[in-house]
Amino acid sequence: MSTEPRLASSDADDAPDAVGSGVQRAAGRRTGWSALRPLVRRLHFYAGVLIAPFLLVTAVTGLLYAGAFQAEKVVYAHELSVPAGERTLPLSRQVAAARKAHPEGEIAAVRPAPQPDETTRVLLADVPGVSAEHQLAVFVDPHTGSVRGALPTYGATGALPLRTWLDDLHRNLHLGDSGRLYSELAASWLWVVAGGGLALWIGRKRTNRRLRALALPDRTATGRRRTLSWHGAVGVWAAVGLFFLSATGLTWSTYAGGNIDELRQALGQATPTVSTAVAEDHAHHGRSGGMAGMPDMPGMDGKKGGAASGSAAADVGIDKVLGAARAKGLSDPVEIGLPTDKGTAYVVKQVQRSWPEKQDAVAVDPGTGKVTDVSRFADYPVLAQLTRYGIDLHTGTLFGIVNQLALAALALALIFLILWGYRMWWQRRPTRDRTLSFGRPVPRGAWRQIPLPVLIPLVLVVAVVGWAVPLLGISLVAFLVVDLAFGVVARRRAAAASPVTVD
Repeated sequence: MSTEPRLASSDADDAPDAVGSGVQRAAGRRTGWSALRPLVRRLHFYAGVLIAPFLLVTAVTGLLYAGAFQAEKVVYAHELSVPAGERTLPLSRQVAAARKAHPEGEIAAVRPAPQPDETTRVLLADVPGVSAEHQLAVFVDPHTGSVRGALPTYGATGALPLRTWLDDLHRNLHLGDSGRLYSELAASWLWVVAGGGLALWIGRKRTNRRLRALALPDRTATGRRRTLSWHGAVGVWAAVGLFFLSATGLTWSTYAGGNIDELRQALGQATPTVSTAVAEDHAHHGRSGGMAGMPDMPGMDGKKGGAASGSAAADVGIDKVLGAARAKGLSDPVEIGLPTDKGTAYVVKQVQRSWPEKQDAVAVDPGTGKVTDVSRFADYPVLAQLTRYGIDLHTGTLFGIVNQLALAALALALIFLILWGYRMWWQRRPTRDRTLSFGRPVPRGAWRQIPLPVLIPLVLVVAVVGWAVPLLGISLVAFLVVDLAFGVVARRRAAAASPVTVD
């Protein structure tokens, strides 16, 4: 039996239930939420204590990343911005200027200046000193042809070094693929912690269903109750956003993301791509990727070569390719991917990920300049569109600075929720015997209070979720094993101290 003093009656709703035989005696009396609540409390407690450090790191790095978009515009203003001019040079001349300044590597893609006061980006692959996952972006003034600089770039959004560094910090702590496990673990548990906390807070307020009691902190409370009031009220406001961050974060995680991709494939909801094949004797490549090994196109720098590895006349040139894409309705911003091999097409795709999304793409035959395939974002399957919206909202691009401010607010909310959670754990520590100790855990035996008609489906649902979200399932099993071990030790100590068992 526990010798710890009960909390005052005003804190009865937050106090631990009677342990040991008291929990077992209550098993036959509790139904509905009263039966589930102790289990939810125990899960929320352990997840909050053990997973919160991962969530805290994710929130802090996410907060930094949310500000990276605006910081990038300031830090790289010279490379990104130019005075607006009256005349724009042909794209081929801009590319030739970039090649003259940077003859290393191979041209991978070109992003024409989307606005008169912005630069054109010529993307080079296989550049010495630049990692294989990155490209070198050469920034060209579209009006004068002068090169404004060159910077490594990463990803479809064209992240420059500052944002790339913060992105890697948030995603994998600069530890590579193994580091991604931390962020996937955090995303796997975020919705569980948020959902459990929301259920506990609403259940605690069942005697006062006024919206004010749920959504606003109690300013008259003191001590732990005051901390709990702020923790619960802020959690209500942040819950939907935290669910969203968890779900979208899992979509491109290593293990859960792989399962999601397989499900989308099975349902016919994968993201469509344009075919780059322009001749029957060449393979279907799908979406164009990096262009390493592709010789420079004619009309760019005067070098001999082309998509068909013959004379310069074998390729119509990048200006006509862009014109063909414009004729199909592809407005700025666009990226022109060069052919990857003989018998493949240029791929021109829209790269605007702010609202409204521009994700149309066309394939253009380099020999004839004719469009051979078209992909429209409006024709994407529903799940493919939702995935695109979700990822862009998660990364702060869909609604621009408003989106980034919302992400920053969510990150701050999560940081404070975690700190308040740890503070409550500290505030409920026993102080009579030990001044330096942590708070009491929620008692064991909560699962015995759940009726079998509820417990069996619950176990099956947990098993399915654990399979679909592997890091959640593995860590949950680890929690159970550790908890059982502590339980065995506690029972042995209790038996050694008091051989007489009191029912």
